[in-house]
Amino acid sequence: MSSPGATPGGRGKSKASKSISRSAKAGLQFPVGRIARFLKAGKYAERVGAGAPVYLAAVLEYLAAEVLELAGNAARDNKKNRIVPRHIQLAVRNDEELSKLLGTVTIAAGGVLPNIHTILLPKKTGKGGKDIGGSISQEF
Repeated sequence: MSSPGATPGGRGKSKASKSISRSAKAGLQFPVGRIARFLKAGKYAERVGAGAPVYLAAVLEYLAAEVLELAGNAARDNKKNRIVPRHIQLAVRNDEELSKLLGTVTIAAGGVLPNIHTILLPKKTGKGGKDIGGSISQEF
């Protein structure tokens, strides 16, 4: 018994078959066809292989997922439900490899990492109470 959309004799493509995107075939969310078009239009090479846009889409999807996961964690740490550029900045700069990859990148409205130099922090006084009058003198 043949399937409902198949041609008699089981030869050739059936007329009712739905086309499957290259992204779906590769199991990706990023658009393989669009990336292929950009690679061709960009004139990076005379010809573009069939696997190149799939590979590039997979790499870009992985990087996006990595940044979004870390940014989501940063948003949760700040008790927020929405990822804003500040969370992306915190995520990227706190990750060694992403920070190296995006070292020269400026994220708009990202701010800077909170950092106070140890010299500028107030000195901790011991139990002896040597700190008299509130002023700290330098001894050489």
